[in-house]
Amino acid sequence: MVEIELDGKKVEIQEGSMIMHAADKAGTYIPHFCYHKKLSIAANCRMCLVDVEKMPKPMPACATPVTNGMIVRSKSEKAIKAQQSVMEFLLINHPLDCPICDQGGECQLQDLAVGYGGSSSRYEEEKRVVFHKDVGPLISMEEMSRCIHCTRCVRFGQEVAGVMELGMSHRGEHAEIETFVGDTVDSELSGNMIDICPVGALTSKPFRYSARTWELSRRKSISPHDSTGANLIVQVKNNKVMRVVPLENEAVNECWIADRDRFSYEALSSTDRLTGPMLKQGGEWKTVEWQVALEYIANGLKQIKADHGAQSIGALVSPHSTLEELALATQLMRGFGSDNIDHRLRHAEFTASEGVRWLGTSIASLSLLQRVLVVGSNLRKDHPLFAQRIRQAVRKGCTLSAVNSVAELPSVDSWAMSVKHSLLGDSNVWMQALADIAVVVAAEKGVPAPQAGTATPMAVAIAQSLLSGDRKAILLGNAAAHHSHASSLLVLANWLGTQCGASVGYFTEAANTVGAQFIGAQPQKNGLNAQQMLNSGLKAAILLNTEPALDSAYGVKGLDKAQMVVTLSPFKTNLAFSDVLLPIAPFTETSGTFVNAEGRAQSFHAVVKPLGDTRPAWKVLRVLGNLLALPGFGFESSQDVLLSLGLATEDGVQQVSALQLSNAVLGIVPTVSVDVKPCTASIYQLDSLVRRSPSLQLTTDARAVFCEEVVA
Repeated sequence: MVEIELDGKKVEIQEGSMIMHAADKAGTYIPHFCYHKKLSIAANCRMCLVDVEKMPKPMPACATPVTNGMIVRSKSEKAIKAQQSVMEFLLINHPLDCPICDQGGECQLQDLAVGYGGSSSRYEEEKRVVFHKDVGPLISMEEMSRCIHCTRCVRFGQEVAGVMELGMSHRGEHAEIETFVGDTVDSELSGNMIDICPVGALTSKPFRYSARTWELSRRKSISPHDSTGANLIVQVKNNKVMRVVPLENEAVNECWIADRDRFSYEALSSTDRLTGPMLKQGGEWKTVEWQVALEYIANGLKQIKADHGAQSIGALVSPHSTLEELALATQLMRGFGSDNIDHRLRHAEFTASEGVRWLGTSIASLSLLQRVLVVGSNLRKDHPLFAQRIRQAVRKGCTLSAVNSVAELPSVDSWAMSVKHSLLGDSNVWMQALADIAVVVAAEKGVPAPQAGTATPMAVAIAQSLLSGDRKAILLGNAAAHHSHASSLLVLANWLGTQCGASVGYFTEAANTVGAQFIGAQPQKNGLNAQQMLNSGLKAAILLNTEPALDSAYGVKGLDKAQMVVTLSPFKTNLAFSDVLLPIAPFTETSGTFVNAEGRAQSFHAVVKPLGDTRPAWKVLRVLGNLLALPGFGFESSQDVLLSLGLATEDGVQQVSALQLSNAVLGIVPTVSVDVKPCTASIYQLDSLVRRSPSLQLTTDARAVFCEEVVA
C-alpha cells in the first residue's frame, strides 16, 4: 500500500493503482469521459488532467500510477485550466444539438460542459459530419457526429462482451467508430454500449425520441428471464414502461444487463396483451366479468373432481412465475387433492432430487475461478451475464473446458472466450465423455472409477486441468438439466467435483427455477409429471404463465383431450385448446419474488398499474382457492404469502437456506432406455415476453431455434 495526498487529504491505495482509483476511494470526483471502472485504461480524452507536484505538465489521472508521498491537486488553477482546454477541444466539432439529443439530461459531456466549457467558441470553421450507420435493431448510430472517440464501446466489446464488433477506422479528424464490412452489432450484451456512451452517439433504437429523461419515473425491479436475477431500473411515463436500464449490484449483475433484460419491455405494449377474462362459448371467445370466469372455473373443477377424481386435474406452471404465484398454485392443487403440478416443462427425466438444485457457488465467484468445466450449455446465449463472469476469469488465466454438442460448438467465436479443451459429441455421448474424464481422475487419485471409460487425449487434458489450480467449478447447463440422463450426468459431475475439489452446480434455466423447486412445484408422491400431463388425458389443466407449444418438449396433444383448460397469461395465447383465458400481470404490474441460481431471493414491486382488467396471478389464485373452499387462502398481500414461506425480510433480499440447496442425487439413478435430444430454448424464445419483443425478434440470434419436439 502507498499513501498519497489528494486535494489535501491523505489516501492509502494499493501499489500499482492510478490516481483515478485513489480519487474514487477518497470520494473525490475528477472529470473524465474515457475512463470506466470496468474497462481497461485508454487515456483518450485527457479530461482527467490533474496537477501532480514536481511534474512540469498536467497528468491524466486515469493513467498515472501512484507513488508514495505523491501530492495531487485536482482543483488547482493549473488543473482546472487544463481541463477547460480539453473541453474546448472536445466541443470544437461537437454538433451542440442538445435540444434534440436523446441523451440530453443523461450526457456526461453536457454536464461537464456546464462546469468546464466556455460561454462562446473561438472555433469558426465548419464542423465535421459523420454519416449515420445501421448496425441492427437495438442500437442507433444515427448521430455519430457527437462521438468524442472515448472508445468505451470498443473496449466493452473486446473486454466484456468478448466480441470486437466496433472499432475505430482512419485517423485524425477522419476517425470514426464503426462496424466493419457493414456488419451489425449482434452481441447479446450490446445494449450496455448505450449506457456507457458518455455522449449521445449510441442510443436505444426502440426508445429513441419517445421520452425525455426528466419525464421518467425510476423504479427498481428484477429481471424475469434467466437465472441471474439481474437488478433493473424500470423507467415509466404515464403508467407505461418506456425503458429498462441496469441497477448496479456487484454481487449479481455488476453494472450490466443482457439485451433481453433491456428490450423485452416492448412486449408489455403488444397487441397480444389480454386485458379481460375470456370464455370460449360455442367456439367463439367472449369477454366476461372476473366473477363469471372464476365461478365457471371453480364449478368446472368441482364437477370434474366429482366425476373423475382429483388426479384427473393438473397444473403446468412456468419457472418464470414469481415465488408467490408458484406457492399458491401448488397450494391450490394439493389442497384440491391433486399432486399433478410441474414446472419442468423442457425436462426429459423427472427423478426426485434430494434438495434444490442450484449454481453450487456464488455468482460473484464465477469471475474468480481458475478451472471451469461446462457441460451441456450454449453458455453465451443461455446465460449472457454468467458467460461474462466466466469470460473475465478466462482473461485472468482461467482454463475453460467443455463437454458439449457439435451444434453448440464451444469456441472463441461462439462463446466469445478461449475454450482450452472441448469434448464434442451428440448429447447421447456426454455421459461417456464424463466417464472418460473420471477414469483419468481415478487413476491419478488411486481410487475406483465410477464407470467404465477410456482415457482419450482430450479426457486426459480436461482431467489434468481439473486436478490443478485452486478455485474450480463443474457447471451443468440447460441441455444437461433437460437431458434424458440428467441424474447420471450429475452423479458423474459430483464424483469429479469431490475428487478434484470443485464445486458442482446448475446454471438453472429460468428466473425462478430454484424458487419453483424450493416451493415444491413438482410431484412429491404419485403425481403426474409434465411429460405425463402433456401426453396423457387430463380432464382439466391449469396453465400458469406458460405456452406449452413453445415452452415444453412434448407439445399439446394431451391438452386437446381435456374437458377444461384454463390459461393464466398476460397474453392471448393457447387459444386452440383453452376454454378460459385469465389476464394476469407481467412482472412490471405485480409484486413478487424471484430466486436466482445462487439461491438469492429478491423481491420487487409493481412499477405500473395493471393494464385493463389484468390482475396479479397470486390474487387470482387466492380468490380461486376461496371459491373452492380451500383452507389457507386468506392472504392480503404478496408479502403475506412470502411470510408464510419464511423468506420475507425488511430489505427484500433473502438467501434460501443452505439446507435446502443441494445438488446431491437421491438414491439409485434409474436407467433410461431412450435417448432424446435435450430441449433448450434459444436466447429470444425463452419466455412469452422475449417472444413478443419486436426489436429482439429482428436480431440475428432470434432466428436460431434449438427446441425440437421430443417424440414420446
